[in-house]
Amino acid sequence: MIFDRKSLLLYIVTDRSWLGTKSLSAQVEESIVNGATFVQLREKDVSFEEFTAIAREIKSICVRHNVPFVINDDIDVALAVDADGVHIGQSDISLSRARSLLGNEKIIGVSAGSLEEALNAKENGADYIGVGAIFPTSTKENADSVSIDC
Repeated sequence: MIFDRKSLLLYIVTDRSWLGTKSLSAQVEESIVNGATFVQLREKDVSFEEFTAIAREIKSICVRHNVPFVINDDIDVALAVDADGVHIGQSDISLSRARSLLGNEKIIGVSAGSLEEALNAKENGADYIGVGAIFPTSTKENADSVSIDC
């Protein structure tokens, strides 16, 4: 999988609470067909086995469309399904540990809630940095808003 800046044009993060009558796989496929260029699978309240099964299904869609696919927070699931990488938060596994487990060929994204966290992630080799929430969101109620001012 080739990962470049164009991959980050429209980055989607899954959330099954918004599916309505569609399946997660159908929603991801539709998102990619309509322009999504990167997929992060985010599952917070499922077992390892269920997360892995869902990840395999979503990965197959991403592979078919040549879209990078990362797992949110769970490096064990990322390793189990050979995902393109992982996206970690400040309270998850450290970037250096994630890199040692995944290797240099995998994508590692890091969430940053401040300029200091973003600079630290860059200095430690993050492939990309996710910043937010810029606006309030119901999908992550404990997220503080981040200013767009530097």
